[in-house]
Amino acid sequence: MSSNTIAQDAPELRSINRSGIEVPTSVAASAVHPEGIGAPGAYPFTRGIFPDGYQGRLWTVRQYSGFGTAEESNERYKFLLAKGQTGLSVALDLPTQCGFDPTHPMARPEIGKVGVSLSNLSEAEILFRDLDLSQISTSFTINGTAAIIYAMYLAVADKQNVPRSKLTGTLQNDILKEYVARGTWIFPVRPSMRLIADSILYSNDVSPRFNPISIAGAHVRDAGATAAEEMAYTLANGLAYVEELRARGGDVDKFAKRLSFFFYVHMDFFEEIAKFRAGRRLWARMMKERYGVEDPKAQHFRFGVVCGGSSLVAPQPYNNVVRVAVETMAAVFGGAQSIFTCAFDEAFQIPTEFSAELAVRTQQIIAYESGIGRTVDPLGGSYFLEEHTDRMEEKIMQVMGEIDAYGGVIRAIEDGWIQLRLAERGLERKLDTDSGEHVIVGQNHFKKPNEEIKVGEVFKLDPTIAARALEKFQRVLDTRAQSAVDAALAKLAIAAANDRENVMPYLVDCCHAYATVGEMVACLKQEWGEFKEPVNL
Repeated sequence: MSSNTIAQDAPELRSINRSGIEVPTSVAASAVHPEGIGAPGAYPFTRGIFPDGYQGRLWTVRQYSGFGTAEESNERYKFLLAKGQTGLSVALDLPTQCGFDPTHPMARPEIGKVGVSLSNLSEAEILFRDLDLSQISTSFTINGTAAIIYAMYLAVADKQNVPRSKLTGTLQNDILKEYVARGTWIFPVRPSMRLIADSILYSNDVSPRFNPISIAGAHVRDAGATAAEEMAYTLANGLAYVEELRARGGDVDKFAKRLSFFFYVHMDFFEEIAKFRAGRRLWARMMKERYGVEDPKAQHFRFGVVCGGSSLVAPQPYNNVVRVAVETMAAVFGGAQSIFTCAFDEAFQIPTEFSAELAVRTQQIIAYESGIGRTVDPLGGSYFLEEHTDRMEEKIMQVMGEIDAYGGVIRAIEDGWIQLRLAERGLERKLDTDSGEHVIVGQNHFKKPNEEIKVGEVFKLDPTIAARALEKFQRVLDTRAQSAVDAALAKLAIAAANDRENVMPYLVDCCHAYATVGEMVACLKQEWGEFKEPVNL
């Protein structure tokens, strides 16, 4: 035994996973119900939404990236595209996410730290400089200000003379999970739902190849939810958006084709695969049975994933390379349409170019060397996986039933009921980890004494970023036509006060006038107010 390794008894394998599903030692053929399996590309899509799987089209290879100013992020995007990334995934800094301009006192310490600072159209033009938006799929991880960022993206396309109809990508735009898991909400729940409906309906008309929402379970998972709860909350939120869109006169057969979903993949391999298969089957059934949707494309459960998140840890950081590889394989077996792979050092820093490239290479090795993408749903028909998918479906439906019994997602969020449940789950997970019941190699088992985090390269954020961002911001204020800004904001205020008006065209006009994110948010706050988080003791 090495002198720098603590002697430890190997922990026992748990027979019940975190979703509360008992994992049998073996499964007999009699446990499988063939009628629920079906064929790839056929309802209820348990085995995938496309009959030829990845043979027809490989998943989109993305790397979540963005930091500092638009100039730095533009260079990183070009680097990643040169390494084989096939789509962009834009990370925005907290001021942009929360609707603050760089000059706001709360914004200054956070400018460019966890994403790129994007306060106005001028910055967006720099961010996408020399990138052909008609050829690149762009994903934005943004929620409270999602409609504004989408408007900005449309304005950039207009400036580049790229037809909006050619734009592809995804806007996260899922405010419901912000109220319960992340906190970058701005407006109260109901006007936020209106804003999301406005952006979806507008996008369906002007950028029909763009996904205007990615209903996200990822953040509730990182907040402590189990795999089954992650899927249940996500599907429940999805139904809430469907109801809002139908109330606004939306055609479910049309808008459902552009609804997408987004999840984290954690380390329980078969639990994750079963989660995706069960969620895909449930969504198709709900679209058909609850809303009478007959078009298969409107029944499709299209989803992207992040492999990493809170499953990555700082101790023994190179172990994270293995974790991301395992999770990426689970995503492929689960049938993901888009995969982001976290870099191994994301547990403690912004990825370096080395770690970001390795994360992309992980996907490429699995795609082109492993062979697991050649066959659609290659684990389909496994006695264990099919039985586990059934059990996962039951657990998801149980949680969704509890939400319905409470009064639905909107009421549960406004009352803080879901927030409290997630807080309790998060505490349970922490206690399981602290006790070693939930095994994390290198963190609570198989540790080294007096271990320091050692990586070959440390990312260093340029300390002049905030000053440069503020300087550029002031330059925009000094050179824009203030009368055009004032006129555009006045029209936005009138539209926001009229529930029957879609605010998206006015947001696009504001962006073209070089109104700032903070100015547009302040205008909407004046009409709609701000969300006040409920407190449960």
